[in-house]
Amino acid sequence: MKTRRAALRAILAFPTALLTTGPAFPQPDKRTLIGLLDASDRLEWWDAFRKQLRDFGYVEGRNVSFDTRLAKGELELLPAMARELIRLKANVIVTSGTSAALAAKRASSTIPIVMATGTDQVSLGLAASLARPGGNVTGMSTLTSELMVKRFELVRELIPNMKRLAVLWHNENVSSMASVRDLETVAAKSKVTLQTVGVAGAEQLRDAFASMTRERAEAVIVVQTPLMYTERSAIAELAIKHRLPSMWGASEYVVIGGLMSYAPSYTELFRRAAGYVQKILKGANPGDLPIEQPNTFELAINAKTARTLGIDVPSSMLARASSVIR
Repeated sequence: MKTRRAALRAILAFPTALLTTGPAFPQPDKRTLIGLLDASDRLEWWDAFRKQLRDFGYVEGRNVSFDTRLAKGELELLPAMARELIRLKANVIVTSGTSAALAAKRASSTIPIVMATGTDQVSLGLAASLARPGGNVTGMSTLTSELMVKRFELVRELIPNMKRLAVLWHNENVSSMASVRDLETVAAKSKVTLQTVGVAGAEQLRDAFASMTRERAEAVIVVQTPLMYTERSAIAELAIKHRLPSMWGASEYVVIGGLMSYAPSYTELFRRAAGYVQKILKGANPGDLPIEQPNTFELAINAKTARTLGIDVPSSMLARASSVIR
């Protein structure tokens, strides 16, 4: 009898967690908090991230919760937003935009940070190398340098005899200058005069396009930043008003009137960022997870805008496009 009682006490004392079966996801009473920090407000991309996490078994309201901070282009808000996510004890912070990653990194060197989008991680001190980041930041790199060259080539394909090109950029964004330098290099090699038009805010956009017209620019490449995303409708309208073919950094700009975009699939990048979060929540060290580059790219063309501008888009370009808005 004493032996049976001892055995029963041992069973009752054995941790119930060790008797359960199934996936080792956080339980409802120990819900994982994931902070989402976006320099802009790209909610449709975050939907792809959440869906992928759901597919991994992390269900909002059951074993995971999200706290979202959207700067909507006001980059000065990011440091306080990052500190707030840390105060709330987020298990992981996922960022969109290089400025958001920098704000999170400056706020904490220990909380894992996953970049869904971002550039120049090594040169900006976010990682020691792409292959082995070494710190608390990992995620996706959006290959800005290579993409800028490709965008330039596509504009040249559309306007073969182009002599003057404008680039519109946010001169207070840390990663924009590198894109401008890339365009300066490729334009010089192609003997195309590049007009760099930097703006600090939305109130300068009208003057920026007036300047492009005075300088006889034949097209404009818009460097993607949170400011440009927030003001995308206004910029697309100004480009059409000034009869400037516009090249952009995501298909969302083409939907609202931009002429063309060439970019990674951002929904795919956000889905892949969810994979990083899953690995980290299962115990992986972010410093050991290589920063990956996109492998899916999309060319989008707005044929309606092309007709408005009187541009005949080559059939070869239309055939290569992932989407054509008619």
